[in-house]
Amino acid sequence: MIPMKLSSFRTSILVAALFAALAPGIASAGIFDDDEARKAILDLRAKVDAVNVRLDKTDDTKANKSTALDLANENEQLRSEIAKLRGQIEVLSNDIANTQRRQQDFYVDLDNRLRKIEPKRMTVDGKDAVVEVNEQRAFDNAMALFKEGDYKNSAPAFTSFIAAYPQSAYLGSAQYWLGNSYYAQRDCKSTVSAMQQLIKAYPDHPKAPDAMLNIAGCYTELKDKPAAKKTLEALISQYPGTEAAQAAKSRLSPVK
Repeated sequence: MIPMKLSSFRTSILVAALFAALAPGIASAGIFDDDEARKAILDLRAKVDAVNVRLDKTDDTKANKSTALDLANENEQLRSEIAKLRGQIEVLSNDIANTQRRQQDFYVDLDNRLRKIEPKRMTVDGKDAVVEVNEQRAFDNAMALFKEGDYKNSAPAFTSFIAAYPQSAYLGSAQYWLGNSYYAQRDCKSTVSAMQQLIKAYPDHPKAPDAMLNIAGCYTELKDKPAAKKTLEALISQYPGTEAAQAAKSRLSPVK
């Protein structure tokens, strides 16, 4: 009877020893990051080794039932300690999983924040450009004021944008909408000045023909028919085939 019991004891202890042998590998993988769990594993391994030595002696000397019972008690204690360590492993594993999840969430949030502040590559007025976030926001705010009909505030908003971003891909459009902000307020002199700057700096801008048409309209309102006629003729010559040129042709006859 005793050899059978000792055999089962040996199996149980070998299982415990196997767990203890694997524990350092688990610890190196990051599960046992706290000192108490590591110390507990080292203590458990020492106890397992000691029980194995005693168990071998018991086999050699065919120890009595009392010795076998002592070993059984120690085996149960080891089982209890292993169960506790498993509980610690589960807690630590859960903590690590939660930490990794929080780190992942942090990296995703950080990436999203960086995307919001980093320059964007986009097409502006038919050309590829890199636009900064603040630059885009400033232009959009000025445009929003214009679309709301707040021309008194849209004009200085576009002026501030032009001063702040002199190399912006939106500069031509900002100049055009600045002129329109003045035009909406019937400030023809400021309109002509703004539109002329657009045509001079960006003659190929999509809004250049419309800018010339606005200039001609302002000259008409200012009773300067020669200047209006000259501007309309220049528009038809420089931008033939555009809608603005067609409008210029229809306005040219009354001016004559």
